[in-house]
Amino acid sequence: MTETERTGPIRTPELPGPEDFIEARAAVDRLCLLYDTAVRFLCETFVNALDGEIPTSRVRAFYPEIRLTTGTYAKIDSRLSFGHVSSPGIYATTITRPRLFRAYLEQQIGLLIENHGVPVRISVSETPIPVHFAVAAEAGLTVPQDGAAEFTLRDLFDVPDLATTNDDIVNGTWDRAQNGTAPLAPFTAQRVDYSLARLEHYTATDPAHFQNYVLFTNYQFYFTEFEAFARRALAAPDSGYTEFVSTGNARITGPDDPLATPDRLPQMPTHHLKRADASGITLVNIGVGPSNAKTATDHIAVLRPHAWVMVGHCAGLRNSQSLGDFVLGHAYLREDRVLDADLPAWVPIPALAEIQIALQEAVAEETKLEGFELKRVMRTGTVASVDNRNWELRDHSGPVQRLSQSRAIALDMESATIAANGFRFRVPYGTLLCVSDKPLQGELKLPGMASDFYRSQVARHLMVGIRAMELLRRMPLERIHSRKLRSFEETAFL
Repeated sequence: MTETERTGPIRTPELPGPEDFIEARAAVDRLCLLYDTAVRFLCETFVNALDGEIPTSRVRAFYPEIRLTTGTYAKIDSRLSFGHVSSPGIYATTITRPRLFRAYLEQQIGLLIENHGVPVRISVSETPIPVHFAVAAEAGLTVPQDGAAEFTLRDLFDVPDLATTNDDIVNGTWDRAQNGTAPLAPFTAQRVDYSLARLEHYTATDPAHFQNYVLFTNYQFYFTEFEAFARRALAAPDSGYTEFVSTGNARITGPDDPLATPDRLPQMPTHHLKRADASGITLVNIGVGPSNAKTATDHIAVLRPHAWVMVGHCAGLRNSQSLGDFVLGHAYLREDRVLDADLPAWVPIPALAEIQIALQEAVAEETKLEGFELKRVMRTGTVASVDNRNWELRDHSGPVQRLSQSRAIALDMESATIAANGFRFRVPYGTLLCVSDKPLQGELKLPGMASDFYRSQVARHLMVGIRAMELLRRMPLERIHSRKLRSFEETAFL
């Protein structure tokens, strides 16, 4: 079809009109048709333009949209935190990469139809697909930098619009559209596309490999142990794990398969131990610092994982702690500052019972200690996260007083950020740290001491994180996705 605007004619692909669906699979099939046709149209036209067949008018395709209109309040199980809208009205969201999100979309759409007893409408939205995102999944096809092509890109194709790519929905600062439409999902299509592109850049792995249970660490030492565990899992026919994916999308399916080694590591090296239903485990080395922690979680959040947990190292703050002890974060002292504009520091970050129980049970299983004896190697309490790695070099009186008043037992630079972003993005979160130094007692992280510590503790710590994720995997989703993470006016989609 051809549209005409003030700027002149616009070329768009031929697509079917809006249609109502009462079956989730059929609705997602239509989303795939609309999206695939739009992207194919943009890619083919863009390739032709690069080859000299420059369009004589603007080329545009649009994201597909899901729309729900309901005139009644849903009768739902009050224990559920998702799958329904809070009041009568019109709700909509744009969608990208529906094949990547197929299982998620079928689940969420199915719950909407079941809980509200009305169909969902699938149609073309009014939001253009930027050509950069359309070609992102095409191997060997990239958008040249401005001025490199024989035509002015912005004159012919839509480009990413950062003015409308934001976190207003999850931050609770969105404005209702002029037609009264409210958001149906936590992220718009362009926001999702933005993060998918960033994820591939930072991790050097395709976002399609990410699993629903994510471990974060701040040390590369954990990756050798994770690969060793993955090979053992692939050797066990009943493990449920199907393949292991590493940097550059290098893949193995057998315990003795060679794994390609990259020439250089990406900023955030990532491993994926996969299962057929995406319920495997992804391990991300976010490096050091709250900025990295925010960057990683900002982008992984669009994949809607079922849980993420920090399994990094920390400074123990108590005399009673020993190197190698575990710290189960139960509260957070946020002095990381990177999220203050999105989530003020006065917002409490609650511990989530389901995650806490899984982590404690995993420690007990790995250490063979129970009950009161478990306290010998694990302490539960406040974790403080700061934005200054060398805080020890400054005047101690202020920081140490705050740490004492908060009852902090450990200090790091990432855990509070990961927990706070989990709270903000409604992704269940937790923290299990390992004490690697005790600066207040003069036990600094020095080379010799660090080597001994890493050699003896990394494997056990990682196994605790893996066991915790496997425990969470066996838990129903409605239990993991806590109502604690939902605000007054929430989106229906997780």
